[in-house]
Amino acid sequence: MNMTNDIILRIAMEQSAIDANCRPEDFLRDESVIAISQPNPAARKYLKLPHACNLISYGGNVVATISEEYREIVSSYISKYPAMRCFETPNLHVLNDAFQRHGFRACFMAEYFLPDMRLLKALPCDYEERILTAADFGNLYTKEWSSALCDDRKELDVLGVGAYDAGRLIGLAACSADCDTMWQIGIDVLPEYRRKGIASALTSRLAVEIIEREKVPFYCCAWSNIASARNAIRSGFRPAWVEMTVKSAEIVNGMNK
Repeated sequence: MNMTNDIILRIAMEQSAIDANCRPEDFLRDESVIAISQPNPAARKYLKLPHACNLISYGGNVVATISEEYREIVSSYISKYPAMRCFETPNLHVLNDAFQRHGFRACFMAEYFLPDMRLLKALPCDYEERILTAADFGNLYTKEWSSALCDDRKELDVLGVGAYDAGRLIGLAACSADCDTMWQIGIDVLPEYRRKGIASALTSRLAVEIIEREKVPFYCCAWSNIASARNAIRSGFRPAWVEMTVKSAEIVNGMNK
């Protein structure tokens, strides 16, 4: 398959539609859309479906995938504010306050990046690079590599690129097969080796390797993680969509301990 930017965006929207139980074209409408969240075996593996509320925007409107009992809350919210304001304070407090009365709170907020095929290329690295597969990850599920690999979902980690200094692993980009068409990239570099271009070299090389396997690489970070967002940009990725997920207050409080 000749991966173009249009094809990559279409694949991403098709996957978001599976995750949200809507149609891909819903993300291109002028008006916002509500869909009823349902479990789907083709959804991204890490999603806990159905959602109470998850807001998604590719920049034009909001698609809200919800549990039916919260339709009034969410419909009122996304119809009152412009799409981009639905994902930020102070407007977000309105949604949070309404859900808090039902035992839920705003939780995850993230920006997602897709490769720009006009810019994507494997960047040079001053250290030895090695292609790694799942068989090489066995002893790497440690704190140092916890952004690249996920101990809770080891079975999804399929491919990686490591940087080595005299045989020592100093940086690792790895990806998880989160769904049939898209693999998510995570990156870790040891502190003493940061700001040397290793992260972007590994991320871009892994993205190229993923494309060669006819999958779409994607990259996710919190909006406040400037270092990670800069790495995405340097590696040939560009912002594509955003999500905000409501979770139970119990989950939120547990994460804050």
